[in-house]
Amino acid sequence: MSTIPYDNIRPVQWEDGKLKLLDQRLLPAQTRWLLLHEVEQVREAIYTMVVRGAPAIGCSAAYGMALAAKNAPEDPDGFMAAVAAAAETLKSARPTAVNLAWAVDRLVRVIAARAAGSVAAAREAALEEAHALTDEDVRYCIQIGEASLPYIPESARILTHCNAGALATGGYGTALGVVRAAAGAGRLSMVYADETRPRQQGARLTAWELQQDGLPVTLIADTVAGSLMASGEIDLVVVGSDRIAANGDVANKIGTYQVAILAAYHQIPFYVAAPLSTVDFSTPDGSLIPIEERDPEEVAVIDGTRITPEGVACRNPAFDVTPHDLVKAIFTDRGVAEPPYGASLARLCDP
Repeated sequence: MSTIPYDNIRPVQWEDGKLKLLDQRLLPAQTRWLLLHEVEQVREAIYTMVVRGAPAIGCSAAYGMALAAKNAPEDPDGFMAAVAAAAETLKSARPTAVNLAWAVDRLVRVIAARAAGSVAAAREAALEEAHALTDEDVRYCIQIGEASLPYIPESARILTHCNAGALATGGYGTALGVVRAAAGAGRLSMVYADETRPRQQGARLTAWELQQDGLPVTLIADTVAGSLMASGEIDLVVVGSDRIAANGDVANKIGTYQVAILAAYHQIPFYVAAPLSTVDFSTPDGSLIPIEERDPEEVAVIDGTRITPEGVACRNPAFDVTPHDLVKAIFTDRGVAEPPYGASLARLCDP
């Protein structure tokens, strides 16, 4: 475990030849770990949100590909056919998080390169690459937090939406990496966590994470954010992202867009924290980002109790897109991008 302050949670692990995932559907009431040994189990865990958050999904998918290599046939042709099928299976789990396809494609390249030598070497390389990708993700989150510090005022009161913490990454977090860096620098006064309907990631996960670290957190209903901004109780907003278009448009958990509009109206800086791997340079703008529509029952039913009459239609888009002109800056592992994002994000990719 890292010696960085508040770096204590690792939701994606490898143990005894299996993928070990913290089941985030049960938090905070229950802490349960699942051991997965097949690609289909990994796909189901991603789809059902056992694991969620773009970087954590990417880490899980990387280990899913390591499992695919481990379980694939010995003959080279059958081996690569099984790897290709596993890649398509994993990519189909959730369409919006770009880290999913990015991680799978990265593992496929490594496996294919090593399989030319031997299947055994490809299996070993797949696991090594999954470990490397996950370790990188934690390091990148720490770098995101460090990059954000010049933008964080003293005694900062930070609003965040959904959960972009250690639970959504390999560890430490993106938006909550900013929070943890601020706390380590002695600049954090309070975190206000939106509950984040309909799956309550703020209420269940962000509040749990920050409580585990002993950091100050106050949960608010999603409808409270504007009122707190108007009364001068919020200094900045920081959120994560599941995909960032080349022009800086940001896809994040549903409800992010309205928070950004409120922040702009109240002249409060709205920041995004994400590794550079979340930037999809093949997508010119946010209108082309696929938005996942989930089961309407997630809106109609809470903890087994229906809160609306039977037969009432529900919509359940999992994400929305915040236009780049509402984003003050994007904190990445390679530094900070500021408008115009088409130029600044591309510049961060320049070695």
